[in-house]
Amino acid sequence: MEIRPIHTEDDYKAVMRELSAYFENEPEPHTPAGDRFEILLTLVEAYENKHFPIGLPDPVEAIKFRMEQSGLTAKDLVPMIGRLNRVYEILNRKRPLTLPMIWKLHDQLGIPAESLIRPPSL
Repeated sequence: MEIRPIHTEDDYKAVMRELSAYFENEPEPHTPAGDRFEILLTLVEAYENKHFPIGLPDPVEAIKFRMEQSGLTAKDLVPMIGRLNRVYEILNRKRPLTLPMIWKLHDQLGIPAESLIRPPSL
């Protein structure tokens, strides 16, 4: 099993071509083909993380995403943010999150604190 690191865009494209065949007929785990598939996926993931990083969402987008995922309304955020008008100010980017709000949103909704402490997009 000869596998090399992915150094160039051409290397990346070649590995992606090989992987596409595996996606159509995924090999069984713990077989030579399954091991090769897993190793190639790991190499692609490392290459993509280095060359195509995906940043964290801004705080408001992180909150809205969690609301959508959990079926929450603005009223559901009152215990974490404060009065309903304050919730709307946050969601409409009129007011920044405070540290107590960040911790409550993190603890109660499981939103990564790293996303909540970023400066919001304007």
